[in-house]
Amino acid sequence: MLQRVIMTLAVLVMLPSAASAGSFNYYGMHMGFGQGPDQMVIGGQLQCNGVAPRMAFVPGLDYTFNDASKDLAVNADFHYNLTYETAWQPYVGAGVAMNVWSQTTTDSRRDERNARTGVQPGGQLIVGAATRNGTGGRFFTELKLGLGDAPEFKMLAGWNLRPR
Repeated sequence: MLQRVIMTLAVLVMLPSAASAGSFNYYGMHMGFGQGPDQMVIGGQLQCNGVAPRMAFVPGLDYTFNDASKDLAVNADFHYNLTYETAWQPYVGAGVAMNVWSQTTTDSRRDERNARTGVQPGGQLIVGAATRNGTGGRFFTELKLGLGDAPEFKMLAGWNLRPR
């Protein structure tokens, strides 16, 4: 588990340099919970506006974990902004993901632990809202509803920064 946390943090540390290298409008981190209050989610994302009118491409990583399971999702999401005329700008979206998961079960009668791992594709429907701050960044909240073999839901809040 420590290796996965270190790898996730390394990717999150590299996001600012990746964002300054290209056409991304925002980069940032998010956190929240998924499928229950004991399942934490941390992650990061880049946002490229202008893919189409009011549409943004948002690739990202989500690391979801609790005592019994872990999931690393590589996401390719698209967000459609509903309006720019309010302080909170609502959006809807959809995306695909590749999920690498592991699950540990414990049999207390035999005092043994069993681990299962796998890789599964999935997708998500997204509902969220973002608001700009005075420094050009954005605060956002988001709900991701899983499709297929993706986690059932994730509730996230995060902060996006603008590259210089």
